[in-house]
Amino acid sequence: MSKNENTITTEESTDADPKTTDEKLISTEVTTGTETGRTAAGGRTIIEARNVDVYYDDLRALDDVSLQIPEGQVTAMIGPSGCGKSTFLRCINRMNDLVDAARVEGDLLLKNKNVYDDDVDPVALRRRVGMVFQEPNPFPKSIYDNVAYGRRIQGLDGDMDEAVEQALRRAALWDEVKDQLDKSGLDLSGGQQQRLCIARAIAVDPEVVLMDEPASALDPIATSKIEDLIDELAEEYTVVIVTHNMQQAARISDKTAVFLTGGELIEFGDTEKIFENPEHQRVEDYITGKFG
Repeated sequence: MSKNENTITTEESTDADPKTTDEKLISTEVTTGTETGRTAAGGRTIIEARNVDVYYDDLRALDDVSLQIPEGQVTAMIGPSGCGKSTFLRCINRMNDLVDAARVEGDLLLKNKNVYDDDVDPVALRRRVGMVFQEPNPFPKSIYDNVAYGRRIQGLDGDMDEAVEQALRRAALWDEVKDQLDKSGLDLSGGQQQRLCIARAIAVDPEVVLMDEPASALDPIATSKIEDLIDELAEEYTVVIVTHNMQQAARISDKTAVFLTGGELIEFGDTEKIFENPEHQRVEDYITGKFG
């Protein structure tokens, strides 16, 4: 199968005629890579899915998903609960390997290497592709040991103190915890715990950071900090985020993938276009709240 262009859709639009209005479907200012300067830095495909299907026993969770995720940008995945977006996210670093009932078919490439090839070590893959989960999950260890954990188990060389500090700085947490690094990570607030988990994920210097609804359990102030942090992280990493918050997707992402029921990827492209003038009626209906 030949590679598609970076901006693709997965099916021809048969639901409606092309729209002629410029009216935005969602009332928000959309900041895209063109405005932030990320387009120049990114754009090369770093992750490519080719006809990916995922089954949990006989249940089909993803249906023939193909897309290309650009390097150095933020890609958001939106859609109703149970549409497969988190399942796709977990395919990228083979977290679905941990689910006995899961079966993945098709090709999923990281820099042109299929991550499901027999010679790929899932542990090494997860060093390159870090993950932050919906609920903050710091270890019952000190703040310092939480951040240092991944580097220690992977035997990474270098100045550990410097690595911990840099990760906490990149996670916008250093100034808040620098005088209490021996304090338990469990004693931090929810928003701080999530930023600690982000620091832990980036401490091993990954290429890609996956985030599965990282702000869904946080208050608006903590959510705003996470969104600001995602924007900063995209200067150094490729970020792929699953979110139920469409306003959030519009605010922080360069590309948006819309999954709908049945595990189908209906549309994928520039965030501004997805929210202002999608090609598919089903996408417009979802964004405007007609269903989902």
